[in-house]
Amino acid sequence: MTAHAMAARLRALLGSVSVLALSAAGLTVATTAGAPASYASDNGQSIRPAMGWSSWSFVRRTPTEAAIKAQADAMVSSGLNTHGFVYVNLDDFWQKCDSNGFAVDSYGRWTVDTTRFPDGIKALADYIHAKGLKFGFYVTPGIAKNAVLKNTPIEGTSYHAQDIADTSKTEKNYNCKNMYYIDYSKPGSQDFVNSWARQFASWGVDYLKIDGVGSADIPDVQAWDAALRATGRPITFALSNNLPIAEATTWKKLANSWRTQGDVECYCGPGPNGSGYPLTDWSHVSSRFATAASWQPYAGPGGWNDLDSLEIGNGDQVGLTADQRRSAFTLWAMAGSPLLLGTDLTALDSTDKTMLTNDRLIGVDQDGTAAARVVSSGVNQVWRKKEADGSYVVALFNTGTSGSSTASVDWTQVGFSGSAQVTDLWSGSDKGTIANSYSATLRPGETRLIRATPTSATTTRYEAENAAISAGGTVDTNHQNYSGTGFVNTENTTGAYVEWTVTSGAARTATLAIRYANGTTTDRPADVSVNGTTVSAGRSFPGTGSWDTWADNRLTVSLPAGTSTVRVAATTANGDANLDYLDVS
Repeated sequence: MTAHAMAARLRALLGSVSVLALSAAGLTVATTAGAPASYASDNGQSIRPAMGWSSWSFVRRTPTEAAIKAQADAMVSSGLNTHGFVYVNLDDFWQKCDSNGFAVDSYGRWTVDTTRFPDGIKALADYIHAKGLKFGFYVTPGIAKNAVLKNTPIEGTSYHAQDIADTSKTEKNYNCKNMYYIDYSKPGSQDFVNSWARQFASWGVDYLKIDGVGSADIPDVQAWDAALRATGRPITFALSNNLPIAEATTWKKLANSWRTQGDVECYCGPGPNGSGYPLTDWSHVSSRFATAASWQPYAGPGGWNDLDSLEIGNGDQVGLTADQRRSAFTLWAMAGSPLLLGTDLTALDSTDKTMLTNDRLIGVDQDGTAAARVVSSGVNQVWRKKEADGSYVVALFNTGTSGSSTASVDWTQVGFSGSAQVTDLWSGSDKGTIANSYSATLRPGETRLIRATPTSATTTRYEAENAAISAGGTVDTNHQNYSGTGFVNTENTTGAYVEWTVTSGAARTATLAIRYANGTTTDRPADVSVNGTTVSAGRSFPGTGSWDTWADNRLTVSLPAGTSTVRVAATTANGDANLDYLDVS
């Protein structure tokens, strides 16, 4: 997709609210994904991470029509909607159950618990839509036992539930249980999912979470992806929870977000099933630093790593200190995670409301890029990402629970050298020009989030793991001395490529340094092109002595002002050498 087309789709799908947040934050919308673009879902949804509220953390097992309406009312009256929070998502426990599991309608689909939702789901969605908000809903894979027992027909077909159910195994379900697997080799199986998706679309669903998903449920995810597209209604498709990273490229191809870990809730409250305050604790939040780092290469426009609900809104009683809540928001924003609040919006704490309406933080989340971790040393962590305008957003954390600690980072680790104009994004204050490195002494659980804008001619680094990679290429870590979070090992085939998107403030002559390793004695030549024009044909990438030894392959090119692509494409069946990064000086 061209930058022009992406920008047009962004304007159509993102709407003015989040674009305003980006503008207020001083951030430029990026037009390239932080993961292989060929893997991204093309359903047109979630060009930027979803923002809103979900019922599970606070309302949990007792959702009602009145309770969900109250949260929608509060989202508007608090002004959160004007900052981009627009989804109101009803999670589990909207369904009716009997002794055999879910009660079903005449076509084998779950029925609504009308004691909790007397006006039905469509009326609730209509109420939410009338406020200018969007409605999210919930389902799990499979077909209900009651549908099989009753052998209900599949809408619009001659098939029945017993024709498609695999009664030898049951799906994961957290409410009524008793969900059989669907055998997708059987005719009628896709029709059943299509029927359910049509019903949800007719009710006005804008966001669908499918829960309990694992590797064995890939056929269900494929079926739901196809079914949602077929409805013709724009529906964001979210997967949950704790999905295996081994299938990351599959989730990215089929869905718009995927939970990278188990629940953020601690289930340590005084109510039934651990409900009530606290909603979470620092260990459940801080454990997400590692998973966010591992999953970073897979996030980008159209598909996002979901760190779960953001527990900010009700002050310290959620189970986190103010410092820890700011750190959670910073991590979610740097990771490009959906921002789905789990708190009670009818009782917003003034401190937390100030956090949630900080458009500079929202802009970091909505900039279209997931940050990489560049420092992880004890309790200190540093994360970075590059904006489309050439500036860098850098987050420093003290993840400990006692004692202050000083976190530091060199500008070369961030991706440039020299000096930078620094702005504190939490406070908005100007920190002046800072040379070479940045450090901050942080309280336990505290964060510092800055924007660093290079002030002079510099070398800008573009990591290969954040570039577009041809099909079959992988981001690996099995050799030493690489930069960033990994290096790219392309498929051994002619034409295999890595393509970086680079920016230039003006038309100029630039030096490109392509860092590579070739542990063989056979040259791995490649065509180097800029914006589709070959500037060095069959360029030699000779052996470096080992796969742990890296070398710079330098050439001088002309770059126009604005955004350009630099591609290194193999010219032999051996593929490219391993590629670590591209430095543009």
